[in-house]
Amino acid sequence: MTRRELREHCFKMLFCADFYPAEETAGQLERYFEATEEDETTPEGEIQILHQVDMEEKDRDYLLKKAGDALLKVPELDAGINAVAEGWKTRRMGKVELTILRLALYEILHDEEIPEKVAINEAVELAKKFGGDDSPSFINGVLARLVRGREEARKDNGADTVS
Repeated sequence: MTRRELREHCFKMLFCADFYPAEETAGQLERYFEATEEDETTPEGEIQILHQVDMEEKDRDYLLKKAGDALLKVPELDAGINAVAEGWKTRRMGKVELTILRLALYEILHDEEIPEKVAINEAVELAKKFGGDDSPSFINGVLARLVRGREEARKDNGADTVS
């Protein structure tokens, strides 16, 4: 399974889990893999798979770990998003956009295998697929501010250690 496919599944898992109380999170993540396959017919008459959870055990384990870790860090992630999302606190954001931002910020802060630019680009792609018309630019703007703030903090910390 590609990283993009895994990221999309992780997004869906986080999105679904957000509708349940925290104490039900683990069970909801497990139930994700019990969902039946969904497809639709495109206007061109082609069948497009919307949801398919038939995957290798290693991919399932990876998703459970990543989604579980991200859910544990939601307060930290939301604080980071709130710090830069001018005029848009997390409680006012759409669930799709908020989930994409949480996932991208989780990858930026806690997944050393994913470069910041890749996390941002993939978040924008998720926004194009699952969000509204303005979602990609909103996601890109918020994440760009987050990364800029991190770069400035690194520079400030570096300057402090030199003096």
